[in-house]
Amino acid sequence: MTTLSDVAELVRAPAALSVPGDVVAGAAAAGALGPRTPALAGASVLLYWAGMAANDWADRRLDAVERPERPIPSGRVTPTAALGLAAGLTAAGVGLAAAVGGRRAAALAVPLAASIWGYDLLAKNTAAGPAVMAACRGLDVLLGASGGRLVRALPSAATVAAHTWTVTALSRREVSGADAALPMRTLAGTAVVAASAAVAVPRRAAGAAPRRAGVAGAVGSDERATVDGGRTWSTGIAAALPVALAGWYAARYGAAQAQVVRDPSAGKVRAAVGAGITGLPALQGALTARGGAGLLGLAVAAAAPLGRRLARKVSPT
Repeated sequence: MTTLSDVAELVRAPAALSVPGDVVAGAAAAGALGPRTPALAGASVLLYWAGMAANDWADRRLDAVERPERPIPSGRVTPTAALGLAAGLTAAGVGLAAAVGGRRAAALAVPLAASIWGYDLLAKNTAAGPAVMAACRGLDVLLGASGGRLVRALPSAATVAAHTWTVTALSRREVSGADAALPMRTLAGTAVVAASAAVAVPRRAAGAAPRRAGVAGAVGSDERATVDGGRTWSTGIAAALPVALAGWYAARYGAAQAQVVRDPSAGKVRAAVGAGITGLPALQGALTARGGAGLLGLAVAAAAPLGRRLARKVSPT
């Protein structure tokens, strides 16, 4: 009989902690953070779980040889149940996105779902696989931005997509191991991703009053100096936070890839993939903070250590 833990393993439930940050980062960049953001994040999680179930259904024969402990080849979940779960989660995810975000959200949720299924059924084992999976994550970021100015979220979407490319490229060598060239390429990509997330987006301070010359402008100068000093301090923290979170992301994920450079065995590759999945919230947190939501960025990044802890119980790969 299939248990809840079997289903959690099938959809790699803890790895879903890496998903809501896509939507939050997109919404922050587009100026669209609001009451519907959590619901769009929920839709994103449903689509992610759908993709995981569809992935195991598509790989059931390969897993019977390479990973017989997985839920389908071990007999704990039937192929029919896995496929039905994937279809149901997909419908629920697209439906929820459309219900809370209207046509604009649906216009992104539908191609996102199609890309997920296209990856699992067609592109996964082809040269296009990493690019298709990267597109999935990029669309996920844009889903969060659907209520605002999409164009402002494109840099964040590209950053998350580039990170996803590195993880997917590594994941293709989880069983066989890799040569040293692959982790060197993905490590270089991670450095570029972290640098792009740390770059601050110039923002004009809201409500800044113009300075006046003469005697009238001199009145209250001490008070203005105090306010300006506080604003400078806040601006400094706001600029430093994305840098710190991007550095945290690069240190954790980069260290795991450096281990693969030294020892490109299958076990090290799987560890690096896991680090890429569980470390993504730190990158999303940096992007969220860069979008002007510093405290929310910290909250998003806090999912990274939690994901690592849960990954010890249920593998994210």
